[in-house]
Amino acid sequence: LYFCSKMAEARFSQDEFLCPVCLDLLKDPVTIQCGHSYCMSCITDCWDEEDEKRVYSCPQCRQTFSPRPALFKNVVFAEMLEKLKKTKLQSVVPAGAGDVQCDVCTGRKHRAVKSCLLCLNSYCQNHLEQHESLFKGKRHSLIEATGGLQEMNSDSIHTVHDSRNEQQLQEEFHFFLKMHRKP
Repeated sequence: LYFCSKMAEARFSQDEFLCPVCLDLLKDPVTIQCGHSYCMSCITDCWDEEDEKRVYSCPQCRQTFSPRPALFKNVVFAEMLEKLKKTKLQSVVPAGAGDVQCDVCTGRKHRAVKSCLLCLNSYCQNHLEQHESLFKGKRHSLIEATGGLQEMNSDSIHTVHDSRNEQQLQEEFHFFLKMHRKP
């Protein structure tokens, strides 16, 4: 009983649920014979390329299999991923190709979930929560992070900037200092 309660308390990093092929959260997770896990579509695509040789390998450890192994859903990973999604941790996964990146993250950039039209920055879930707490009650317009900031033309950016007052600029400056403060 003690062991089970300790297991329930264990915290997992979302990195443990990233597919080594697409570097995104596992979709329809499967585990192959060597123990490595992939998105069903990612490992299927990899193995489709190896069909001519009729020898299939793990993209991570290179262990080979012949004939082509059947793939079965990893039910435990699938359930854990559902819980992960419900807690919004999927929002702080590293940005992949085509994703809008968080402008505040340093080092490994996370996927942005929202963009602020006033600050002209995109934020991952963690930095969005900081932005919202710092500017609570202020008139910051948030939109879904869909690359909209990159597509805004210079006239609309100038309109947004011209509408700022001195107090808003001071708040943004203090926010910038807090976000870039060294520990």
